[in-house]
Amino acid sequence: MRHLVLLGGGYGNMRILHRLLPNSLPEDVHVTLVDRVPYHCLKTEYYALAAGTISDHHIRVPFPEHPRLTYLFGEVVHIDLDKQSVQLKDGSNISYDDLVIGLGCEDKYHGVPGADMFTHSIQSIEKARAAYEALNNLPPGAVVGIVGAGLSGVELASELAESRPDLHIKLFDRGERILPMFPKRLSDYVESWFAEHDIEIVRCSNVTKVEEHTLYNHDQPIHCDVIVWTAGIQPNRVVRELPVEKDKQGRIILTKQHHIPEYENVYVVGDCASLPHSPSAQLAEAQAEQIVQVLQKRWNGEEPPSEFPPIKLKGVLGSLGKKHGFGLVADRPITGRVPRLLKSGVLWMYKYHNGY
Repeated sequence: MRHLVLLGGGYGNMRILHRLLPNSLPEDVHVTLVDRVPYHCLKTEYYALAAGTISDHHIRVPFPEHPRLTYLFGEVVHIDLDKQSVQLKDGSNISYDDLVIGLGCEDKYHGVPGADMFTHSIQSIEKARAAYEALNNLPPGAVVGIVGAGLSGVELASELAESRPDLHIKLFDRGERILPMFPKRLSDYVESWFAEHDIEIVRCSNVTKVEEHTLYNHDQPIHCDVIVWTAGIQPNRVVRELPVEKDKQGRIILTKQHHIPEYENVYVVGDCASLPHSPSAQLAEAQAEQIVQVLQKRWNGEEPPSEFPPIKLKGVLGSLGKKHGFGLVADRPITGRVPRLLKSGVLWMYKYHNGY
């Protein structure tokens, strides 16, 4: 049997599973998926879990089942590309014929002292749960500092403002305006929503140090009862340690067939892959579609496509609580209730369209 090993049960590897199963997996191929938890997690919704507006169960999706699909639950600590072996934290090793690395990302602290010790995160289901506990155990009037005003920081701040209007929320961002990756019209809309909901935006901030319950902005101490870090991501440590070529963000540079140049049987999907777009669930799924085509061609002894059409994203949607939102759809900015309804619809389709 040929052994396909998928590292990580995120959006990319889930799409690979659903394209191969139940009827497109060759009889002589067995699949093993390795993940820390026994279900797929809707990472795009971790902000709402941390804010306390949805349940843990709401963002868990069962993995598919198939006679030639095995699950191993544990943490990947090392990949030996030459020996074609993956080592888990418990000391066990998994050998593979084909490997898809989809280990996702973790917080990037930019060398800020104390940031990794004294801030909460929403980069994993475990960390989002811990953030939920810390935020929702706060007394009335407590101060929450959120570092980073990208999509994650904005969605967390808005959701928390609706969930706990008694809290004082400070959103720290390095720029003149929040959401700099979006048109100014969208930033202005979100900032006006924040003003209405008493969320304080601390512009042109520079977090120089973090201590317990204290954030230093330009070396000036600011008391915060809880601090959440949403100021950047980097590939998983295991990927950062691989001796292969990477881009400036630490993501692995791939061929047009999405494999590592020196290792034709090792593919990288999602946040760890160097691609023309910023990491997202949508991008990982689109990339996974192409990886499946390459795998199927190679399993059949055929040459894979020499190149693929450029991946085109449908847009980006963000939430402002449960009733409002913002986004870019076909490069057109939209605000208000429509983008929030669209996002809810996309989530519903993802959870139920494949018969979960």
